[in-house]
Amino acid sequence: MAKFTLTINEKQQEVDVDPDMPLLWVLRDELNMRGTKFGCGKALCGACTVHLNGAAIRSCVLPVSATVGSKIQTIEGLSEDGSHPVQQAWMEMDVPQCGYCQAGQIMTASALLATNPTPDEGEVAAVMSGNLCRCGTYPRIKKAIDRAIHLSK
Repeated sequence: MAKFTLTINEKQQEVDVDPDMPLLWVLRDELNMRGTKFGCGKALCGACTVHLNGAAIRSCVLPVSATVGSKIQTIEGLSEDGSHPVQQAWMEMDVPQCGYCQAGQIMTASALLATNPTPDEGEVAAVMSGNLCRCGTYPRIKKAIDRAIHLSK
């Protein structure tokens, strides 16, 4: 076990965990932040996506020890009131069906739009292709990202 001070959603959090524990389990089990989901455990589905220094990463395979000194943002920290343009667009387009993958989808889309506010259809497809949705809400996700682009202008 080792003590780590992490910056999560702009707040300092201290944990005493195995250095190899994946960030996902630190968030969920140690800090009771349940918005980030476990999907596959192999960084293939995107359900566990969070931001690390603004980049979308898979938290299920990232050891907590690799995050020290970085800024971590979870779905809980994207906006306290759901006012982030991607969250607004998700609500307007009624994207979720079961909702399980949606935090990862939103975190991936918001990281894309933070670095590229006007991506073309191919760029959106390429970035979002790593996030799986069991319910097949891909057409609504695409519409929501298009809407978020317009809300951000």
